[in-house]
Amino acid sequence: MNRKLSPFWTLFILTGLNLFNYLDRNVLAAVLEPVQAQFNLSDEQGGQLNTAFMLGYFVTAPLFGYLGDRASRKWLIALGITVWSVGTVLTGLATSLGMMLAFRTVVGVGEASYASISPGWISDVFGPGRRNNALTIFYVALPVGSALGYIIGGQIAAHWGWRYAFIWAGLPGLLLALSLLPFQEPQRGLAEGLAEQVRLPKLKDVQTMLRLTDFHLIVWGYAYYTFAMGAFAFWGPSYLHRVHHVAKSSAALFLGAVVVVAGLIGTFVGGFAATAWRRRNAAAYGLVLGCSTLAAVPAAVLTFVTGNVHVCMASLAATVFLLFLSIGPVNTLIVETVPVNLRASAMAISIFAIHLFGDLSSSQIMGALSDHWESLQKAGLILPGALLVGAALWLALALKTMRCGRAAGVQGNGLSTPSAAP
Repeated sequence: MNRKLSPFWTLFILTGLNLFNYLDRNVLAAVLEPVQAQFNLSDEQGGQLNTAFMLGYFVTAPLFGYLGDRASRKWLIALGITVWSVGTVLTGLATSLGMMLAFRTVVGVGEASYASISPGWISDVFGPGRRNNALTIFYVALPVGSALGYIIGGQIAAHWGWRYAFIWAGLPGLLLALSLLPFQEPQRGLAEGLAEQVRLPKLKDVQTMLRLTDFHLIVWGYAYYTFAMGAFAFWGPSYLHRVHHVAKSSAALFLGAVVVVAGLIGTFVGGFAATAWRRRNAAAYGLVLGCSTLAAVPAAVLTFVTGNVHVCMASLAATVFLLFLSIGPVNTLIVETVPVNLRASAMAISIFAIHLFGDLSSSQIMGALSDHWESLQKAGLILPGALLVGAALWLALALKTMRCGRAAGVQGNGLSTPSAAP
């Protein structure tokens, strides 16, 4: 039960588990139309299914963040995987809206454990020079897993019905939950050589973290970004079907293909380019976040205003590519802005904030506006506005970093070295 994992295998296993994390999360979007038809749900009620997941996800994240900085991380991860997998299978067996809401909440609780703890584990294995690239690879699971959720969910639903999409998506996790248990987890602060100095965080340490201006700019920018991403990930297949009359299964397949290709390329390009740029410019991560999100705004507007299906698909692919440039750097900034003994807490607080103020209600808001205006196309135009605000906050972070120059905690190579404790 204490075999040591190499950095390669650590990243391989955690990334694989993260892929199933996002696959299970996104199956619902691929089968939303038949679920709405089965239970006679309005768009606002359809949006509530995503809100239920987000409630379970963000409400419990602080608890797992607290435990992740203090308790055995591999057992917490195993528990989380088991819980989200059981919740996914049970979603396929639901017979009412109330049951579906309850089971989607369970899925959110399980995923909160994994999402809060895993980035800190990776940060304890990979030092500052390799950390962003490692986290970029870890978060490649976001576009790939999301795409597999769309593609597999849509195809299974088309052939065997939407219930089997949830059942087959959830079953593998019941075995994968055991994958980390035989191995030793790294000491906190190991990658910085601070393992012997790390102490258990206290409440005042968390309070100090919450006063960091950089942390606020990162998280609030991420919240607006997540508001837009979450709503379109949920309504994307339905939008293509209703507005541009793309077949339901084809819409899910196209969106999955766009996410896996444009998202995969964007994640790799943004992450590895930001690492190289950061060696010369301490503000590189913030600049990648702000500039890429700002560039995505006009592409997102075009996606919702054009009446041409081919233009819509092209602008959608461009938007996805630009938005996924940020995935690696934003998460690296979260763990590098805080002391090493608060990494799980920082990720958990970030999850809590970006979902409470981001996609907790964005899909439901977009659904309600669609009902009110009788147009999903008009409702979608709130999303580029959210991206614009997020871009402004991240550009403010980059400008602040540039003004500060190589301030305390930034070494000659432009990479931060967090302390063991506040």
